[in-house]
Amino acid sequence: MTDITSQTEAALAAIAAADSLDTLEAQRLETLGKKGWVSLALKTLGGMTPEERTAAAPAIQSARAAIAEALEAKKAALESAELEAQLARETIDLTLPAAATPKGSVHPVSQVMDELAEIFADLGFAVATGPEIEDDWHNFTALNMDETHPARAMHDTFYFPDKTSDSKDVLLRTHTSPVQIRSMLAQGAPIRIIAPGRVYRSDSDATHTPMFHQVEGLVIDKDIHLGHLKWTLETFFKAFFEREDIVLRLRPSYFPFTEPSVEVDVGYSNEGGRRVVGGHGDAPGHAWMEIGGSGMVNARVLEFAGVDPAEYQGFAFGLGIDRIAMLKYGMNDLRAFFDGDPRWLAHYGFSPFDQPTLSAGVGARA
Repeated sequence: MTDITSQTEAALAAIAAADSLDTLEAQRLETLGKKGWVSLALKTLGGMTPEERTAAAPAIQSARAAIAEALEAKKAALESAELEAQLARETIDLTLPAAATPKGSVHPVSQVMDELAEIFADLGFAVATGPEIEDDWHNFTALNMDETHPARAMHDTFYFPDKTSDSKDVLLRTHTSPVQIRSMLAQGAPIRIIAPGRVYRSDSDATHTPMFHQVEGLVIDKDIHLGHLKWTLETFFKAFFEREDIVLRLRPSYFPFTEPSVEVDVGYSNEGGRRVVGGHGDAPGHAWMEIGGSGMVNARVLEFAGVDPAEYQGFAFGLGIDRIAMLKYGMNDLRAFFDGDPRWLAHYGFSPFDQPTLSAGVGARA
């Protein structure tokens, strides 16, 4: 017992005198390590008689607890002192001149949104916006998606646990189409809008992310037909890609909110390892690439939005902004758009003074 007491006192004194984390670690190994004297003392308890064990165990356990507490306190003190010394060494004089002039860049998504607005404004479209947190009526029901539609599934949609006051589910919008419903309810017909913005779906790979950007287009008026839709999209893509050899192909498809529905394909070729939009998809060395969905607005959607389908009809289309940005500017991975890497933005970013204009070319860089 006398040896335990004297050894403990010596250990506590050595711990208190330790002037570095390495010295402290050496003390820990000497006392509490596998071969430390406290650990060895604990092992001797098994060979003692019950009476000896009853007398020795409390003293050994008390020594172990006191040393462990002292080690922890000293380690905290040494780490705090080391941090203070490091902060003192690494002070920065904020009055010194900057090594380089700070320079910001416009993100390609923001640039493409400006390009979209410039082109469609020239075609007579207004820009409409809406909430990113939506209810299921605007996001699904008003767009003619029934209760069993797969898009409503939890694995596709981000739902909130709460509901609205009228018991509607609350979610992150899966497309910007709810803006069309809100705009028609507010303005009626005729109407001609685009609705760019962020949307959310539970998906992630090289060409999909949980958050991405879409632009929806809507035209409601009298005597509107699919020919107007194709002309509008061809005119847009010619201006956006700044070339006249844009060829679109409309393929029959199905969407709940349009009838008839068509997928939009664009002709492209592979040049230097990247897809270059332009040319006829059936020509040698060319192919077709799906670029968006569209169609004539379903009569039920017009009724939900308070528009008389007997008097008005129209078309709608949806395009992925990130996708067409990748095509135009030669990017091969959608996830890089959201990595926050300044090197990527320095390479692909735009000068804040480079405002898209039709006269100078919407994609012209400063």
